[in-house]
Amino acid sequence: MTASPKLLDQVRRAIRTRHLSPHTEQAYIGWIKRFIFFHGKRHPIEMGEAEIGRFLSSLATDARVSASTQNQAFNALLFLYQQVLRRKIGLIEGVVRAKRPRRLPVVLTKEEVGRLLACLEGAPWLMSMLLYGAGLRLMECCRLRVKDIDFSKNQIVVRAGKGDKDRYTMLPAAAKDPLLRHVQAVKRRHEEDLRQGLGRVSLPDALERKYPNAGKEWGWQWVFPATSHYIDRLTGEKRRHHLHESVL
Repeated sequence: MTASPKLLDQVRRAIRTRHLSPHTEQAYIGWIKRFIFFHGKRHPIEMGEAEIGRFLSSLATDARVSASTQNQAFNALLFLYQQVLRRKIGLIEGVVRAKRPRRLPVVLTKEEVGRLLACLEGAPWLMSMLLYGAGLRLMECCRLRVKDIDFSKNQIVVRAGKGDKDRYTMLPAAAKDPLLRHVQAVKRRHEEDLRQGLGRVSLPDALERKYPNAGKEWGWQWVFPATSHYIDRLTGEKRRHHLHESVL
């Protein structure tokens, strides 16, 4: 039995409800399809821990994927079963683990960071300044909303960061004026989008249901929006997402 489009639509909806990125959506859908085809097009509802274990082991022994890739596949299947099918996944025994290469962490010196920043400009430079100057993680920076930055207090609110907790961090002085100019340019682009009947961004699902027009409000816009629109598969509407993490 193949996975019906309805199942994959349920997966997409669950991903977007949790405000995961389009990149994550694409990866999870890909792994779920691969899992189904690996087991002869059986529906996931008919399978469980044993089938998950065999699939993950094959990734290590046959496909020879990296440990991080194997973990992503596991996370995709865990998401499918727990968040969509509402089934708990127990202990998966005997999985052959992909080998994780041993590497020492790379820590840049102050001089190296300076040389790196000198090679950047525009949004990548601003994002790098926030990563190094404000201590933001990459996806925290990508997902910043306009309302998260308080220029009067030189403060940034990081929402749903590590551990799903909000925290405050300082806006680096060297980034303040360039970031303000950047935000002003983003606002002009947003106003042009509104004139064209566009201008909507995705919101957490509960908020979008309660305030259906909030996605067009200025405060909810991405600080680092993508240069092009995407089509929301559930609504058919054109929207902007934030810049992809590969920009850095």
